[in-house]
Amino acid sequence: MKNSGESDDPRRRVLIQALTLGLFGLPAAARAQIFGSSPKKLPDTQSFYRISGDVRVNGEPATLQTRVEAGDRVETGANSEAIFIVGTQSMILRSNAHLVIESPSGRVAGFVIGGLRVLQGALLSVSRDSRMQIVTPTATVGIRGTGFYIDANPEQTYFCTCYGVTDIAANLDEESKDSVTATHHDRPLYIIKDAAPGKNIRPAPFINHTDQELMLIETLVGRTPPFVFPGTQYGAPRRDY
Repeated sequence: MKNSGESDDPRRRVLIQALTLGLFGLPAAARAQIFGSSPKKLPDTQSFYRISGDVRVNGEPATLQTRVEAGDRVETGANSEAIFIVGTQSMILRSNAHLVIESPSGRVAGFVIGGLRVLQGALLSVSRDSRMQIVTPTATVGIRGTGFYIDANPEQTYFCTCYGVTDIAANLDEESKDSVTATHHDRPLYIIKDAAPGKNIRPAPFINHTDQELMLIETLVGRTPPFVFPGTQYGAPRRDY
């Protein structure tokens, strides 16, 4: 199993290394050479910050001019990644992922998210002062203004409450429920589907996402993470799981 600093995607390795070196402190021109654009709050007219490889919205190839709204479907191919925002929610969607962005009840489209369905793949996301529900093949998670990382497949879901409060339930076992209040990746979990009643939520390690990435996507919506760390020295929580 890879630790939090490792990645199968060379594009993501470059991004993490750049962020770890403190490149947010470099001049805008230097940052733009690495990131494609200088990390800052995106304008209201722009959804995508970065597109790598095969990224599609509602089945059509995405560009930096493509808008993403509630009701849309976002998919990534192999060795691909999308960094984008919808309203006040900012996201990194990893390779081979399928995400459905649901509208609030009674609304057809817009930039207010009602919920997320992560059918497969990994998503890092941040939101503030918003409540929603995330559904995967094995888990349902209630979000209460949270930074989170989720990696879903038909057999299990990995879920890290990076900060904030979440309510987690196994889809096929009404006895497996948990609530997590986290300030800094305090209690990642696996949610599986075939254990005994009450045993389908288990402790997990911290894997495959970083504070630097959280800093990036919070920046895209004009915020900062609710923790402080020395950017040139730090890449993961200093605790064992």
